[in-house]
Amino acid sequence: MHLSSRVIGIPDSITMKLNERAIALAEEGKVIYNLSGGQLPIKPLPEFVEKIHHQLNFLKSYQYCPSAGFPGLRKKLLKHFYETRELAAELLETSFDCILSNGSKHSIYEALGAVIDPGDEVILLAPFWVSYPEMIKFWGGIPAVVKSNVFDAFVPAIDDIRKIMSPRTKCIIINSPNNPSGVHYSEAWMKEFAAFLKDYPNLVVISDEVYSEISYFDPKPSYFYQYDHSLINQTIIIRAISKTLASTGLRLGWTIAPKTVVDAMSRIQGQTTSGPNSLIQRALMDFDLSHIDSFLVPVRNHIRSNAATLREKFREGNLGHCWYQSTSAFYFLIDFSRTPMFGRFDNVEGDDHSYKIADELLHQEGIAVVPGHDFGMPNTARISLVIEEIPFQEAITKIIRYLHKVS
Repeated sequence: MHLSSRVIGIPDSITMKLNERAIALAEEGKVIYNLSGGQLPIKPLPEFVEKIHHQLNFLKSYQYCPSAGFPGLRKKLLKHFYETRELAAELLETSFDCILSNGSKHSIYEALGAVIDPGDEVILLAPFWVSYPEMIKFWGGIPAVVKSNVFDAFVPAIDDIRKIMSPRTKCIIINSPNNPSGVHYSEAWMKEFAAFLKDYPNLVVISDEVYSEISYFDPKPSYFYQYDHSLINQTIIIRAISKTLASTGLRLGWTIAPKTVVDAMSRIQGQTTSGPNSLIQRALMDFDLSHIDSFLVPVRNHIRSNAATLREKFREGNLGHCWYQSTSAFYFLIDFSRTPMFGRFDNVEGDDHSYKIADELLHQEGIAVVPGHDFGMPNTARISLVIEEIPFQEAITKIIRYLHKVS
């Protein structure tokens, strides 16, 4: 059967693909250190699980919800947002709304569909999450990429954003804390970005804040609209329970945006998936969101510990020049181009060898990583910092050994 041109060009999600391959090899009995995962390997908060269990007793937990989600939960999440971001309740309650979707990926997809037309440019800050470009292209948009490098801890320069602006630029996606770099943009950067936005009042900002509560070095993440509250009017905020409640499989994300955008997203959702999981919504409606911070304390401590292991292993292996300080989320981006191993690719055709390197790491060392090409960073790979301490130490030791192989 002939497939549409729209889907023929869509690649598989490399993060999902690598994780599946690593799991398959482990099931064959091979020792695999899976550093490809984008989820916490722990159960959700017990209080949240109990709320889910309680809601199993009610008929509404099994029935359709409104397209945009249950109104009570939407109001609760909006209130929680303006309280934690110290924004004016009056502004958000009168001009803003919240829509719940089937995970943050679904939320971003619908937000793009609500604001971009074919031919519109959407600025991405590399490294970026792998699905952004494909979502943009699916709606007929054109990704425009601003690059960064390890010397700046993969934080892009505001001047470089300004240089890429064009009459066709409609939107920019900000992902802080960042997947895959594991850093969040500083207060100084956010203030400079806020000043930049004053020159572009029609530029739509999608602020992907899924990892906003997972930071393990102060100062904590902050956002441009907190330094100039008027900028919230051109901002679409994306949140989810996937990371903060260790609930990736429950598929519940939400968008906070001007009511016109939420109404548009609701129409898209109503004609495609309808509303998200009623059971999980009802459980979250009855859940005290203040529990999240205490739940994440041991998570942050564990990630910080593994980040320290990474730093020491790189220094011991004379690769300190390839290291930068990760601060949030639970990732680190290895730049292969500055390691001894990379000399093997000097005469190999092509500008990116991250897939080949990731394949070698998996089959030679039993280490699963995610190639950086699809994150907009050729010759790099993302590793996850969430596995247990001893296996993580063993995995990094193997990676260091591989990075020194010159033949």
